Amino acid sequence: SNLLLFFISVFFALALSRHYGSWADKIIVALSPTSAAPPWFYGIFLILIFAAWLRVLPFGGMVSAPPPSNRLEYAIDLLVHMILPASALFLSSIFLSIYNWRTFFLIYSSEDYVEMAKAKGLTARDIERRYILRPTLPTIVTSFALLLIGLWTGAIITETIFNWPGLGRTLYRAIGLYDTPVIVASTIIFAYLLAITVFILDFIYALLDPRVKVGGAQ
Repeated sequence: SNLLLFFISVFFALALSRHYGSWADKIIVALSPTSAAPPWFYGIFLILIFAAWLRVLPFGGMVSAPPPSNRLEYAIDLLVHMILPASALFLSSIFLSIYNWRTFFLIYSSEDYVEMAKAKGLTARDIERRYILRPTLPTIVTSFALLLIGLWTGAIITETIFNWPGLGRTLYRAIGLYDTPVIVASTIIFAYLLAITVFILDFIYALLDPRVKVGGAQ
């Protein structure tokens, strides 16, 4: 859900930056405050609507009980159970994420070198690729890398509401049961993953931005 949220928000925000002030842009700006609500808030309403009222999706869990014996049916059942928790995580952040990236792209779109590229007659696609996306790649890569690290912590409250056996629920149960080894192990793994990611990002920056040189400027 978070990976889908990241890619959709980046590409949709880039499209909105080309149409600043359009009706779609105004809708995103108006809906961005709805992201103040946490995922579990949306999860409760999704359960009430689609599970309790319409009865088209399960209340929670990872698979049905008893689980399907066929692998294909098991995979389909797993995807069906994933719809509500993934939708809750997606809806809680999508509008604000698009708004933030759209504002970020608009800042770079107003730079002098972008105006110069437009004056030269370059196409909109070339301007976006060479003069907007390339300068923003370090920030995009950083956000994506930190997102991958954040997946380790899981969505504690959302997984608890949907009874989903994920990393967040495991950590929640460990805290409630005072399971020190699990708590310490989760914290240490998260810290190591964060340190390794930051270390790798330093080398990626040198590849993406020619102004960054490993070993310092000469």
